[in-house]
Amino acid sequence: MEQFEKYPVSLTNSLSGKKELFTPINPGFVGMYVCGPTVYSNVHLGNVRTFLSFDIVSRYFRFLGYKVRYVRNITDVGHLENDADEGEDKISKKARIEKLEPMEVVKQYTEDFHEVMRQFNILPPSIEPSATGHILEQIEITKELVNKGLAYESNGSVYFDVRKYNHDHHYGILSGRNIEELMESGRELDNQDEKREKIDFALWKKASPHHIMRWPSPWGDGFPGWHIECTVMSTKYLGETFDIHGGGMDLKFPHHECEIAQGTAATGTPPVNYWLHSNMLTVNGQKMSKSLGNSFLPRELFEGKHALLDRGYGAMTVRFFMLQSHYSSTLDFSNEALQAAEKGFKKLTNALNLIKSIEHTANNTGKENINKELTELIQACYRNMSDDFNTAKTLAVLFEMSARINDMKSGNLPLTDITPAVFNDFKKTYLGFMESVLGLEEEKGQNDELLDGTVQLLIDLRKKARTDKNFSLSDKIRDDLKKIGIQIKDGKDGEMTYTIE
Repeated sequence: MEQFEKYPVSLTNSLSGKKELFTPINPGFVGMYVCGPTVYSNVHLGNVRTFLSFDIVSRYFRFLGYKVRYVRNITDVGHLENDADEGEDKISKKARIEKLEPMEVVKQYTEDFHEVMRQFNILPPSIEPSATGHILEQIEITKELVNKGLAYESNGSVYFDVRKYNHDHHYGILSGRNIEELMESGRELDNQDEKREKIDFALWKKASPHHIMRWPSPWGDGFPGWHIECTVMSTKYLGETFDIHGGGMDLKFPHHECEIAQGTAATGTPPVNYWLHSNMLTVNGQKMSKSLGNSFLPRELFEGKHALLDRGYGAMTVRFFMLQSHYSSTLDFSNEALQAAEKGFKKLTNALNLIKSIEHTANNTGKENINKELTELIQACYRNMSDDFNTAKTLAVLFEMSARINDMKSGNLPLTDITPAVFNDFKKTYLGFMESVLGLEEEKGQNDELLDGTVQLLIDLRKKARTDKNFSLSDKIRDDLKKIGIQIKDGKDGEMTYTIE
């Protein structure tokens, strides 16, 4: 039996607003598309949280034994400055301001994005297509929608006819909106507008004479709209209907709503079975934004070079911090929260190193209650992650497991109390969830070996003091280390281990 059969996954589908049992279209396979970055600026931490959330989803499905095709795009054209199909293309504008070719901008910020993903140990997707690499397909689907009467050409641009689509389908099914409300809100059309209705959105935009990025089309030179690229790339690599579509909460409307409309209009069937959305980051209770001066670039967080930071934090500490909250919940950044996360992360990685050094080869039956307790912890890891990828609850179980690992190392939990089979399953689970599922790696500093050597030297001195019955010196070494955050643990037979608090 595969692990995904033993621990079936339930997830909260944004389309229904309910937690549902995940049933893939093709048994044993998962097709997932996630909206990638628009590469005109450096990646910010809000982006990182989104891509980390779906890194976890992809990792866990693979860990359960699914074969996963994970598609995450690069938006390198078509994303205008606002959602009303107005303003310049963001990349084209950046290129004009910096006097660069648009593809120079794309290359610079795509490389920055990939580097940040590596720093946070976010694995690359199976396929990473770009919008500019699929211009022909975007033109073809636009022609198809025009031929079906669900899109219209106006002055060299092409717009999706939302009202006509809504005759047979529900535009707003994902975000819970209806077109009457949408028609009443926002700016009214004026005589210069090309759209028939203000809720219509662009599939193809006519390029003005000064617009740098442009391609020939049946409607004249222009460039694709932002929404159509994701419809094209997701269905090209995953099929007309696929399992999971993910992205940030801010994309639910209008971007994902438009994707549903385009895909359904083109094929007659909804394009996605399960929609997942990650929530936003806040800082000290306020929404993270450039205008408030409280947004961080990853390098500012690593270096501590931001007015709101007391000091810098490593990428793995920040990854761990983000995993302490469910992906659908808001997550608040603060110095206090990051400091607490750093301590918690060190506890888990200390246990990770310890369990790697412990081997159990004895042939014994152990104690029934101990074997049962460890088996329940193993199962709890799977149950929590299979329950809508609940990393927060999974970490709570890993903390319990780390305490047992420390007891094993100190001798307070003798290996003779555990069968080899249960121990090996326990070890495999802790290593698997820490490294393969949660993607947590030990944060190596340049002085780690020096620190370990120094602490071991003090431990040896403490052992000698205890042998010499110099208990005042033994206690002083223990207490002084505790003051600087190093906890000495006494085990059986005089064994001593340490953890960094």
